[in-house]
Amino acid sequence: MSREQFTLVLRSARMVTPRVRELSLVREDSQPLEYVPGQFITMHLPFDGQTLLRNYSIATIPGGTEAIEIAAVRVEGGRATRLLFEMLPGDRVETTGPFGRFVLRDDPPARYVLVGTGTGVTPYRAMLTELGRRLAERHFSAVLLLGVRGPDELLYGQNFIDFAEQHPGFRFQACYSRTMPELPAPYERKGYVQDTLVELDLDPNMDIVYLCGNPNMIDTAAVTLRAAGFPTPNIRREKYVSSN
Repeated sequence: MSREQFTLVLRSARMVTPRVRELSLVREDSQPLEYVPGQFITMHLPFDGQTLLRNYSIATIPGGTEAIEIAAVRVEGGRATRLLFEMLPGDRVETTGPFGRFVLRDDPPARYVLVGTGTGVTPYRAMLTELGRRLAERHFSAVLLLGVRGPDELLYGQNFIDFAEQHPGFRFQACYSRTMPELPAPYERKGYVQDTLVELDLDPNMDIVYLCGNPNMIDTAAVTLRAAGFPTPNIRREKYVSSN
């Protein structure tokens, strides 16, 4: 798959949590963007006579729309996020991609343990179609741990809740670091994803762990996994660093 340079046009945008704006974009040349779920694009954002390069994972669930969906979190004082939050339908942005190897590979039967914080969950949303295909083979299972501050920040939570209801081999766990609802649902718990991770009865021979989001979470989880005997190929990481 080749990397391209192309222009994206904003088709629509919406706030999906109090701090996250989802942008739905299409290529100006009307060509499809061929990508593997889990990959990202790089946006070239003009700012004060320079160009800011910012990476955003593709959040689109294949087959649902021809648009390229990304989720941008509001960073206080951030230059790039200010530009993205001010974009209006019809606005254009130069883009290159796709990039990245944080994808589902040609693995033997396994349990996928998908761990994400905040917008680090977006590549897992894009993986749902392929995950469904693998789960149907009954040789795979998956669990997704999403860490956010509270229920109002549960990015794409309904997608994962619905997917879990439709696929018995998939489990979704929301981990809230600050605020719990008065009546938690079965998928909700208080705590951090890295703490929930160690409660999964991990098996270095059968589990493949994906880590995406906060660098501190990823580093802590990786140390835990290596101490548990996980081989390097079974720990797959992508760090998200807040950009200004």
